Amino acid sequence: MKRYLFLLFALISITAKAQSTASGNVCTFTIHSPQLDVEKKIWVYLPATYQSDIKKKYPVIYMHDAQNLFDRATSFTGEWRVDETLDSLKAEVIVVGIEHGGNRRMAELTPYPNAKYGGGDANIYLDFITETLKPHIDENYRTKTDRKDTAIAGSSLGGLVSYYALLKYPETFAKAIVFSPAFWFSKEIYTLTEETAKIDGRIYFLAGDSEDENMVPDLEKMVKLVEGKIKNKKHLVQKVVPGGKHNEELWAREFPAAFLWIME
Repeated sequence: MKRYLFLLFALISITAKAQSTASGNVCTFTIHSPQLDVEKKIWVYLPATYQSDIKKKYPVIYMHDAQNLFDRATSFTGEWRVDETLDSLKAEVIVVGIEHGGNRRMAELTPYPNAKYGGGDANIYLDFITETLKPHIDENYRTKTDRKDTAIAGSSLGGLVSYYALLKYPETFAKAIVFSPAFWFSKEIYTLTEETAKIDGRIYFLAGDSEDENMVPDLEKMVKLVEGKIKNKKHLVQKVVPGGKHNEELWAREFPAAFLWIME
C-alpha cells in the first residue's frame, strides 16, 4: 500500500493518453481555495433527472482524488467509473469530486503528521470543503444541505480523511465511504476515535485481503473501536474482499454496493 501511495505521488503530473470516458453528466469548474491558497479543479456529476425535474433537490457525496473517479484519461491506474455506475443505477445524487493537490496530496489528506513522511494539513483541506466548496455547491446546484444528506468518500489517504471528517465535522457529514484507509499513517487517528464520545453517522469500511499486510488488522482494530462509539450499530459495515488489492479496480467494483448502502 505504501508503495502505491508513493508511485501515485511520483506520477501525478503525468497526463494519460487514453480517450476520455467521462459521461455527459459530468462537468468541471475551478474554484479558489483561500484556505489552501490554490485553485482547485472540481468535477460534478449530476443525475439524469437534474435538467428535467427543475424543482427536485438531491443529496451530495463529496469525493477525493477526482482525477481517478470519472475519466480514464486523467486517472492514475484506472478509474472508479462513478458516473457509469450511477447512470446504470439511475441514482438521484450529486457527486462532487475534488482533484488532489499534486505534490500536496499527502499533506491535504492526512489529519496528523507522520514522523517520516510529514503531512498533517487535513483540517485546512476540510475547512476548504466545508467553508468554501460546499457553500458554493449549495448556492449553485439544487442540493439537500442537511448533514443527513451529505456524505464523504475516498480510498487510501482519501479513506483516512473521509473517516476523520465524519468525526471532526459531524455538523456537515453524516455518512462516509471508507475504502482501504491508510490508518498506518498516524496512530493518532485511533486516539481520536477513543476520545470521541459518540459517532452519529453511517460508515462503510472496506479493504482487500491482498493489500498491505497491515491493512486488514488496522481496519479491524478501528472497527472494534467504532463499534463501542457508534450511535446505531446497524449504521456500521465492515467488508473484507478476498483477493482485493490496493487499486482502483477494487474500489470501482465495490463502489455500487457501498453507495447503495450509504444512501439507504
